Amino acid sequence: MVDIRTPNFGKSKLLRHIDFSIPALALLLSGVGLLMIYSATKKPFEIVAKNEILYVQRQAIFLLLGIIGMVVVAAIGHKRLQRLAPLIYLAILGLLFSVLFLGVEKKGTKGWYEFGIYHFQPSEYCKIGIVVVLAFLLGGDEKISKKRLILTLVVSALPVVAILAQPDLGTILVYGAITAGMVVAAGIQGRYLLILFLILLTGVIAVFESETLEEYQVSRLLVFVNDDESTAASYNLEQAQIAIGNGGITGSGLFEGTQNRSDLVPEQQTDFIFTVIAEETGFLGSVFVLTLISLLLFRIWRIGRLAEDTFGLLISVGIFCMILFQTFQSVGMSTGIMPITGIPLPLISYGGSSVVSTFLGLGLVESVHMRRHERSN
Repeated sequence: MVDIRTPNFGKSKLLRHIDFSIPALALLLSGVGLLMIYSATKKPFEIVAKNEILYVQRQAIFLLLGIIGMVVVAAIGHKRLQRLAPLIYLAILGLLFSVLFLGVEKKGTKGWYEFGIYHFQPSEYCKIGIVVVLAFLLGGDEKISKKRLILTLVVSALPVVAILAQPDLGTILVYGAITAGMVVAAGIQGRYLLILFLILLTGVIAVFESETLEEYQVSRLLVFVNDDESTAASYNLEQAQIAIGNGGITGSGLFEGTQNRSDLVPEQQTDFIFTVIAEETGFLGSVFVLTLISLLLFRIWRIGRLAEDTFGLLISVGIFCMILFQTFQSVGMSTGIMPITGIPLPLISYGGSSVVSTFLGLGLVESVHMRRHERSN
């Protein structure tokens, strides 16, 4: 009788440790995202009258898939995935390199698999995979040796090489932020940290000096420092800044943004969705959205602090760095303080792969919280 009832006791104990603030904040942000996507795609022309419904319906479907994925990942548990880390890494390499041959190209980047109307972007999902793999490599109790650091960098570099071949520099920067944050959290020595910084700097310079990026991609990256030169990229940035300025303190009202309704800001439902928030809800609405993201980040950070195993801590750090960097970069490129790299605002920008992968990452964090009292096997 005892053996039969023990698993049920374990399940009920796990359910008692669910952090409901994580899904609540994620759903609230996703709801804001649906509203902003509707506004960004709602145009006053009859020919595209159904456009906004199509975008919102697709995003809602992916939101549902993301919620299901979060529940499944939390139920499976991050500790089970720890044992599968080598297989996860092989899957990452397989997806990222095969898309170069089997994928389709969109906006100059060959980084999508096409299945009918659905476009699957593996680099988004592989962000979560690389968090698991790096936590597995760095999760030992001993200090990080030179050999283990080199192995970590090599493991991180191979996916980056595949993404660079697409090319997608924005996603590469996210992978770099995840790797740097997790290595620092794992307790890297100061001298190794300096070496890591020099390697990253050398890599960025090498990319700019090579012919990997197209001329327009380089222009987009440098527009925030070459604002005196008139280019297509500078025009996009100018329109984004005008939209943000139009919002003022309280905004122009939902669906009433002049830049938005005139379709002057490119990719407003994806890369520049923050301009819709700022123009239509103003400074107060922007602060509200950023506060929600900050609360979500705080809970992830807190769960990492409560984790009783290094693997769980590093999982939380990786997801924290991913969301923090994407938020900073997305808002920064809309305001002109960061290069334009096409990074979505987490849980808000339109994009199925982005929203599902973010929910999967939050499922991992939820698992860390639910299992923080379990003893490691």
